[in-house]
Amino acid sequence: MIKSFRFNKVMLVLAGLFIITNVALAQEVTISGTVRDAGIGDVLPGVTVVIKGTTTGTITTPDGTYTISANKGDVLMFSFIGFLSQEVVVGDQTTINIELEDDVIGMEEVVVIGYGVQKKEDKTGSVVSVSSKDFNKGNITSAQDLLVGKSSGVVITSAGGAPGSSSTIRIRGGSSLNASNDPLIIVDGMPIESVANNVSGSANALSFINPNDIETFTVLKDASATAIYGSRASNGVIIITTKKGSAGSDMMISYSGNVSVSTPIDYVDVYSGDEMRKIALENETLFGAINFNTLGTANTDWQKEIFRTAISHDHNVAFSGAYDFLPYRVSIGYTNQEGILENTDMERVTASVNLNPSFLDDHLTVNANAKLMSTKNNFGDDGAIGSAISMDPTQPIYDKEADDFAGYYQWQNYGANLGTPNPVEQAFAVDNTSDVIRFVGSLKLDYTLPMLPELKATLNMATDYTDSEGVNNRPITSPSTLVPGDYGKLSDYGATNKNNLLDFYLNYNKDLDENHRMDATGGYSWQHFEREEYNYTTSIEAPGHPLEVDNDTESKTENYLVSFFGRLNYAYKNRYLLTGTFRYDGSSRFNEDNRWGFFPSAAFAWKIHEESFLQDVDVLSNLKLRMGWGITGQQDIIEDNDYPGQAQYTASDNGYYYYINGKYIRTLRPETYDPDIKWEETTTQNIGLDFGFLNNRVNGSIDYYFRETKDLLNDVTIPSGSNFSNTLLTNVGNLENKGIEVSLDFVPISKPDMSLNIGINFTHNKNEITRLLLNDDPDYIGVPEGTGMTGITQVSRVGEAAHAFFVNKQVYDTNGKPIEGLYEDLAGNGGEIAGDNANKYIYHDPAPDYTLGFSARFNYKNFDMSTSLRANIDNYVLNQVAAGSSYDQMQQIGYWKNMPTHLSKTNFVKRQFTSDYFVENASFLKMDNISAGYVFDNVAGQDISARVSFTVQNVFTVTEYSGLDPEVGEKDDRFGVDNNFYPRPRTFTLGVNLTF
Repeated sequence: MIKSFRFNKVMLVLAGLFIITNVALAQEVTISGTVRDAGIGDVLPGVTVVIKGTTTGTITTPDGTYTISANKGDVLMFSFIGFLSQEVVVGDQTTINIELEDDVIGMEEVVVIGYGVQKKEDKTGSVVSVSSKDFNKGNITSAQDLLVGKSSGVVITSAGGAPGSSSTIRIRGGSSLNASNDPLIIVDGMPIESVANNVSGSANALSFINPNDIETFTVLKDASATAIYGSRASNGVIIITTKKGSAGSDMMISYSGNVSVSTPIDYVDVYSGDEMRKIALENETLFGAINFNTLGTANTDWQKEIFRTAISHDHNVAFSGAYDFLPYRVSIGYTNQEGILENTDMERVTASVNLNPSFLDDHLTVNANAKLMSTKNNFGDDGAIGSAISMDPTQPIYDKEADDFAGYYQWQNYGANLGTPNPVEQAFAVDNTSDVIRFVGSLKLDYTLPMLPELKATLNMATDYTDSEGVNNRPITSPSTLVPGDYGKLSDYGATNKNNLLDFYLNYNKDLDENHRMDATGGYSWQHFEREEYNYTTSIEAPGHPLEVDNDTESKTENYLVSFFGRLNYAYKNRYLLTGTFRYDGSSRFNEDNRWGFFPSAAFAWKIHEESFLQDVDVLSNLKLRMGWGITGQQDIIEDNDYPGQAQYTASDNGYYYYINGKYIRTLRPETYDPDIKWEETTTQNIGLDFGFLNNRVNGSIDYYFRETKDLLNDVTIPSGSNFSNTLLTNVGNLENKGIEVSLDFVPISKPDMSLNIGINFTHNKNEITRLLLNDDPDYIGVPEGTGMTGITQVSRVGEAAHAFFVNKQVYDTNGKPIEGLYEDLAGNGGEIAGDNANKYIYHDPAPDYTLGFSARFNYKNFDMSTSLRANIDNYVLNQVAAGSSYDQMQQIGYWKNMPTHLSKTNFVKRQFTSDYFVENASFLKMDNISAGYVFDNVAGQDISARVSFTVQNVFTVTEYSGLDPEVGEKDDRFGVDNNFYPRPRTFTLGVNLTF
């Protein structure tokens, strides 16, 4: 009886617990929705969603969506800096969409970081986010141009003004001499291949992204932010996030289009035909030994003959919204860009699809991305730019008697290495085109465990496929500037690049109690790269001598990267923040003993403004101290060489052939290699201070950093017979970068119908090489740069900045004029000093000591206006255009001899490529763009808004540099050398944006 009673009592209790549990479970519901800005309708990422009176909560993702489990009757609190908080009682609904009203001016709350997102107030590293509202305006076809001048520590220099041209991106200076200095770029979770391994036929690794599809750039600068990407993060990381659809929204159609007119800003100052004839006449009086038969009667301005006013247009249509459970965004873009150099243009078609539905009561979120690009490039021949400066202006474009040259005038002594081809034929006759197709797709699955909502599993699979083919053909009548003496070159090339990725990681995010919060991530990454290339070239020596020389190459290679990574964020009382990360990378590029590398980092942040002694300081809205340390690596150590630690063979250069069976066959030779070669490693220390005043209407940050690269690659001398050469590329050097960055943002005007936002950034960076050899050698000049006619004009030397100018010290007369060929005898050896490296010295370097950026955005009702300016201070340029345009060119082509020095603008008869006279201070202030627009509401009585805008790009440049442009990008692996690069045009753009 007692046993039966006890049994029934236990059963009754269990039944009661079962009923209570089921009632509780029945009341629990999963709520999801989208949070938007009530003013402009944009989604709001980083909004805190919490159950009132508890520590249970979440934040909205980059597309403004959230998911949270709550009980009926619970109160959800939505809060976001800069907006009024809002509370909603949970009932039977499963979807709650919120629109937050403006409160005070605030900072964007969330930033994208490696393998996740983070509230901006919780970041411990040096991270900068630039959103679409701050992008540069105008005729922009390359993604990186949106970011120019927008972030401290980030210097972006375009290679020139060619359609679709690439850019050199440097974050906190370069960290290498012989490896890549490019940042790792990640697009929607897909790390794309290094720019150094860019596919043939594509000038720009980022051209596959339509700039209209980009939502944000996030720049990770210090090691505490980048170390989670390990062996590819020494040069910083740029994360690009594209636009997405939003759950619960109606379909919105938007169109953006523009028409642009681009014109050359200026031309190199050269002699006209009349001036040339006048000089010749004066020389007849002085010397009487003039061959006037070589002079023509024309006045040809060759530069104006090859440049033009270019007209371009760009169109983009996007559809976004949600169909039932499926948020979507689909866009199609078309770009047709003409270059200001004749016979250069780019035509591109892009398509982008993004789908991000949720399943299983929103526990499973799917994000599918697909981007497709088809580009037709017409590269033309930018060698015509240099030819137009050197060509005889007394000669006509056409010559009826020039049968061998298709009616174009040509210097008859062409082929003697001194002549110049007809620039017009050089520009028009070449067929230098390519077709590139690229597909980038990804599928990301996020699954939150129902029984453990703090734990989320993520699987990310992505692929990047590029196929290209091109031709670079020159008819037999047209001299080629590539190899003097060639009168025809037929080249067909192509490539296929494949890049496949798989990431899997877990994230555990939980408030342990009111004082402790942790966010832990750990995972695995696998990436596989494949490349195939071919190049079939036939050269023809001269008209009437159809000797064909075949130069055919094919190659195929692959490499793998396998990684384990983790990150732990811990917060105590929401004031003291700790972050620790690691990545363990294995790269197939290296031999087994050096295949794996460990890259850790640690950071601490202190929210000082939340301390009790500052809580009553109303003027202070943010004050946070950040400190970080970490190690990152660089595995892209040698361009076009995936296995530098293995033996390899190189095909012979042009002209070094064996004649076999009626054809000239190239030879192969073994190359030197180091089986112990490994990645370079960079250790970074960073200390920063974030601050904000007056409800963050004034906010900014200050960072000081020190970066040291060890195991720097350099060519060193080795004992003869120990390898296949007496020099070896190996890990021996050290390099340092240290500097300070300042970013400031102001909101001096903030009213319902008028606002003004101003952004300023400042960077000072000092680069210094501290080691280059295994043992010190006082006679070692460093790593030389520049060969051939110009000689060595740059060097990377211990104690100096990389790529410093290495030149002779010019001697001047009493009037301050340079004396022909006379330089200071720095070595004390008496004579023959012009070409002697012992008599050269370090004279400045190309990198600016200081960079500044300024941007402003003004809105008044429906009118808006914005502008961006940049300044580089103390950057120097070797003006090789001026150094190579002395009178000896006229003498060498046979017009006259013994040209008097007083007629030369530089007082030089002979070209003086190594004189410091031509190393110029190229500091500049540039207005990159200025734009004005007006929004028309309810167009034609319909729910359509239209924004009409007018933008001018490359508005003005203030500089004392004597060349066309003080901003000289990288060309032919040379930095800071002005050698007839494609000039940047001034562009006028009329645009329209429609939304309905």
